[in-house]
Amino acid sequence: MTREHCTSPASPTQPPRERPGLLSVVLPAFNEALNLTELLPALALAFKDQARQVELLVVDDGSSDDTALAVQALIHQGLPVRLLRLSRNFGKEAALCAGLDAADGDAVIIMDADGQHPIATALQMISDWRQGFDVVYGVQTGRSESQTLLRRRFTGLFYWLIHHGSRINMPPNAGDFRLLDRRVVLALRALPERARYMKGLFAWVGFQARAIDYVPHRREHGASSYGLAQLLSFALVGLTAFTKIPLRLVSVLGLVVSLLSLVFGLWVVLEKTLLGQPVSGFTTLAASITFLAGVQLLCLGIIAEYLGRVFDEVKHRPIYVLQDLTPPLQNQLLPTDPPEASKERA
Repeated sequence: MTREHCTSPASPTQPPRERPGLLSVVLPAFNEALNLTELLPALALAFKDQARQVELLVVDDGSSDDTALAVQALIHQGLPVRLLRLSRNFGKEAALCAGLDAADGDAVIIMDADGQHPIATALQMISDWRQGFDVVYGVQTGRSESQTLLRRRFTGLFYWLIHHGSRINMPPNAGDFRLLDRRVVLALRALPERARYMKGLFAWVGFQARAIDYVPHRREHGASSYGLAQLLSFALVGLTAFTKIPLRLVSVLGLVVSLLSLVFGLWVVLEKTLLGQPVSGFTTLAASITFLAGVQLLCLGIIAEYLGRVFDEVKHRPIYVLQDLTPPLQNQLLPTDPPEASKERA
């Protein structure tokens, strides 16, 4: 099922496209040897008629298992797979950047290497791209129902801050599963920042987009490496990269505290001069100092997050470092009969 991106017209202004001359599929992978052994043959089989040429780009993000060996074995079997090995684990955002930098396709699909993204949805993305859309992204259905109430509240606050503090519309429950036109990929490559929050960057570059609802498959092997700490870290990166509302809230908080302090001071003076009440002693003073110290530390923490982003940017370190890179597939078409996937994922 498809639905239109709220900032895009109901129909694309671009003319319909022919099937891509080269279709690139970027798959960031961290310890996904077992899943890739099943997924890559299934992708090769599904996409063989969708483009004149296909390349499956696996970005090994410093895996500690046999991910690289499993991919190399599939390359030797004749699958149109390229392997990019990063020198260590740089994180999924950096692995995505590495894959997009290496992708040469007219259309580029980003999928997870765990096999949870449906191939049938990816095929629908190609169909929508051929209609003229530049970006087609997947929206996971039923995701909010599976989250706790506290997590839903924090997620809602995060998107509220993004939407009201920036000029981009970042749709909830839309992750990295998407198809990008070549023009979009080139626009993303031109962005200079190093602290990457790709979900926000996808929305920032704009272009005509369409959303597709999908239900993720069950993960067959292994477990997700993303926990609460990683999600909170991504949220901080996204907030500091796309909105200045936290800094403005610091200013508002300082103004409110100053006004309250002024009102309290006037009340103490009036209480002493008019009513003859003694000035409160140690308890009031200690509570006031503790409260103000907490406010100051909170404000410094928010400012420190933005300062940390500046510190990362001015060092000009690369986003990732490549250890090995399989050369591009020169005039190599998909084999007529790629190895069958052990399980049908479409």
